[in-house]
Amino acid sequence: MTTVLVDADACPIKEETYRVAKRHGVPVVLVADQWMRTPESGVELVVVKGDFDAADDWIVEHAHAGDVVVTGDIPLADRCLKLGARVLGHRGREFTEDSIGEAMAARELASELRDMGVETGGPRPFDKRDRSAFLQALEEMLRSR
Repeated sequence: MTTVLVDADACPIKEETYRVAKRHGVPVVLVADQWMRTPESGVELVVVKGDFDAADDWIVEHAHAGDVVVTGDIPLADRCLKLGARVLGHRGREFTEDSIGEAMAARELASELRDMGVETGGPRPFDKRDRSAFLQALEEMLRSR
């Protein structure tokens, strides 16, 4: 059975994830480093303690082929793809085996530019278009499982 695993600490689309998953009868597991409010049913919260990557490590240990992982963390996306999970970014971008290399390279380039003192400006603000793109992509992923 498909499960939606959410890297929840900085996730701006938790409520949207709950709604779409409920419509498809798919359980949601939020993984975070602190307690947060969740709906009464259909959503499990796993609070992990430990190092910086504890939540990521928990997700990788529990993700299976066919699961959907929601994250904006590109290295986590890469790790989950290698397990056969489908990965969806907060802005509705599906990470695939074909696209993850480019995403990893862009992340590394941005990091190097920041280290050199070049201001990159960071990502644009999250907006309604991003929310809509995410909803559509998650709907399609869960419909095609």
